[in-house]
Amino acid sequence: MAATATNRRVVLKEYVEGYPTEEHMELVPGGEVPLRLTGDEPAGSVLVRNLYLSCDPYMRPKMSRPLRESYTAAFVPGSVITGYGVARVLDSSDPRFAPGDLVWGITGWEDYSVVKPPVTAFLAKISHHDAAAAGGGVPLSYYTGILGMPGLTAYVGFHEICAPKKGETVFVSAASGAVGQLVGQFARLAGCHVVGSAGSKEKVELLKSKFGFHDAFNYKEEPDLAAALKRCFPDGIDIYFENVGGVMLDAVLLNMRVHGRIAVCGLISQYNLKEGEKDAVRNIGALIAKRLRMQGFIEPDHKHLYPKYEAWVLPYIRDGTLAYVEDVAEGLENAPKALIGLFHGRNVGKQLVRIADDE
Repeated sequence: MAATATNRRVVLKEYVEGYPTEEHMELVPGGEVPLRLTGDEPAGSVLVRNLYLSCDPYMRPKMSRPLRESYTAAFVPGSVITGYGVARVLDSSDPRFAPGDLVWGITGWEDYSVVKPPVTAFLAKISHHDAAAAGGGVPLSYYTGILGMPGLTAYVGFHEICAPKKGETVFVSAASGAVGQLVGQFARLAGCHVVGSAGSKEKVELLKSKFGFHDAFNYKEEPDLAAALKRCFPDGIDIYFENVGGVMLDAVLLNMRVHGRIAVCGLISQYNLKEGEKDAVRNIGALIAKRLRMQGFIEPDHKHLYPKYEAWVLPYIRDGTLAYVEDVAEGLENAPKALIGLFHGRNVGKQLVRIADDE
């Protein structure tokens, strides 16, 4: 008889309006699940033991009732929450993976997941964790961050969309988060002058002392964001990496230079607002007057660039040129609290959850 294990699951209890709370999610004890594929799954399925789960801002819109078409489907109340994670393969009918392989990609917020096509297309084998790997191993948790979706997001948005030139000025909002901390360091490596905003004195200090931002400010202490940006960028902003939206975007538009570029990665200030409460962007005319280019993007559209990014970033990780700060919660039972913390600025660095040790 095949071995089994208890599978705890985090499910969405109901659709969310406004700010989510831990009560919107539930840890379900779950029943016994086989530790091998049963043969009833679609061909190409992969059974994994989840090790790390990634908490990301894009998950918030997926908790709302779907009112319009989006690039990613909403969660279904009563069903397990899904997101990026790191896992070990236990069984596989996908020829790309074998038992024992470490992978990163989309998985469930549960102890064990059967990842089925077409979602298996988002699974990738991890090759650089082992200390025997060429150049030395890297922390497995990095595949939820700098070597995962946030890392490729930062790389694509900054290097591919904004195409920086040495000496340009760069502003990054939500700069201490999973993506922002990388964009700031990428900008510094490109020879740009980079300034970031964050929501606490601790985070502002981290931006300057740990990540090498040339300057930073606490947006909560600035009564006039446009004036704060003018103080930091007296000659204007060439590149804005947008993570926030709302009043911050409005202030940035007033301070952009002619032919500036804006990469729109996220709008976290708007995700928890109900319809009718969202901030209007009043300075949109600056796009015309300053001939700006503003482009939204999502990481899945650029998966083909991951090998290029990985080859570029690994040497900087290994020699210490790039720093990466993680905020690690322990245990699946603490995953809801960790996710909710993102929307209140509680995390310092990349928020993730460790649910099992790599055995």
